[in-house]
Amino acid sequence: MDFDVIIIGGSYAGLSAALTLGRSTRNVLVIDAGKPCNRQTPHSHNFLTHDGDRPAEISKAAKAEVLKYSTVKFLNAKADSAKQIEGGFSVGLEDGQYFTSRKLLLSTGLKDVLPDIKGLAECWAISAIHCPYCHGYEVKNEKIGLLMNGDHAFEMAKNLHLWNKDLTILTNGKSGFTAGQVKKLKSKSITVLEEEIIQLEHQNGQLENIVFKNGEKVTFKAIYVKPEIEQHINFSVQLGFELTDLRTIKVDEQQETTAKGVYAAGDCTTLFRSLSIVTAAGTVAAVMINKALISEDF
Repeated sequence: MDFDVIIIGGSYAGLSAALTLGRSTRNVLVIDAGKPCNRQTPHSHNFLTHDGDRPAEISKAAKAEVLKYSTVKFLNAKADSAKQIEGGFSVGLEDGQYFTSRKLLLSTGLKDVLPDIKGLAECWAISAIHCPYCHGYEVKNEKIGLLMNGDHAFEMAKNLHLWNKDLTILTNGKSGFTAGQVKKLKSKSITVLEEEIIQLEHQNGQLENIVFKNGEKVTFKAIYVKPEIEQHINFSVQLGFELTDLRTIKVDEQQETTAKGVYAAGDCTTLFRSLSIVTAAGTVAAVMINKALISEDF
């Protein structure tokens, strides 16, 4: 094998794993295409010692720390295939190169699939946000929209009412609330607008107005959005591991997938996409991978 471990994805979970494996004197290759899902996010929050830092700055510092360990190598490339071979795994790159390893760690993240509304992609992770624990404090006590519908919208409005009392649910079509939910929302002065949205007006990703099909414009400081999610790179068929009903990679408490020797950590395994949580998962995965290698060699 070329390496003890290949890590596909070099963001927080992957870097955390690489650090632990480097300190365990393992030969590691980290393959990363340099396109994290939070690349538009201006500031990271709820991560001790880094509250308010730019995600790119955190990643840059983390990578510098990892590179202090000579057995860890980085490759700026995109992996497009992975398969099990005798004694381990083979990972292929877009340029035709192949590398082999005894164990494989996937930290490939998730892809956010947004509603097809003009201006939304440009606002995503800046003023079109998804998590009050990541972004809620910065827009507290402001006029906020919720681009979502049904039970999820109701639960999100209930949670956000702690941060914001001026809430408007934007169902972008006919609402799916029950009579009881409508009554509760009205009692909390939460507005529901069913008119179809055609555009988000913004300046450099900072939302100014939402434009509706009827020509009306409403100003919001920010909107919460629930995107659909997909695996950024889906190797489940090639490697034979299972996905959950939520389309995340199914792992056990040791971060191992249902395919023996294939581990996964980070956003690809959970919808709880906090930096602290995915970083910790990378450490757990690395410890368990190292433990498995020790057991095989002892």
